[in-house]
Amino acid sequence: MAAPSSKKSVLFVCLGNICRSTMAEAIFLNLLEEKGLKDQWNVDSAAIETYNIGKGPDKRAVKILAKHGIKGYTHKARQIRSDDFTKFDTIFGMDDENMEDLEAAKPRNSTAKLEMLGKFDPEEEDIIVDPYWSDNIQGFETVFEQCSRACSKFLEANT
Repeated sequence: MAAPSSKKSVLFVCLGNICRSTMAEAIFLNLLEEKGLKDQWNVDSAAIETYNIGKGPDKRAVKILAKHGIKGYTHKARQIRSDDFTKFDTIFGMDDENMEDLEAAKPRNSTAKLEMLGKFDPEEEDIIVDPYWSDNIQGFETVFEQCSRACSKFLEANT
């Protein structure tokens, strides 16, 4: 359990914090807004690596979010910090490598639950594949669909 707080908290993490984790964050924030629960949660996203720090979400991610009615989302990529492991109740990775990296970075005093976001996907697609290197936008659409299903199920289980 994270440090005592009246708010629930979740951190979405992927390799660079410009595709999957930002889409998951935007989707989750949108769900909270729709359900009138935004003031009850702390939500953020972060990267494993440092190479995108300060950059905004990938333009293809923004395009897919907008296609689904999520507009105005802003974020600047940041790397996960040791205090995130006590600040957030749950830290979600997107794939096995993310989970291995999170386990390796986890400090001894960690109170966060580390899980794969895909664990909550009702269609049982555990791995959310990085769409960054894809030549087309379909990979981003797939990430949107997976994150939407998993975020909805996670929120349902935590409200």
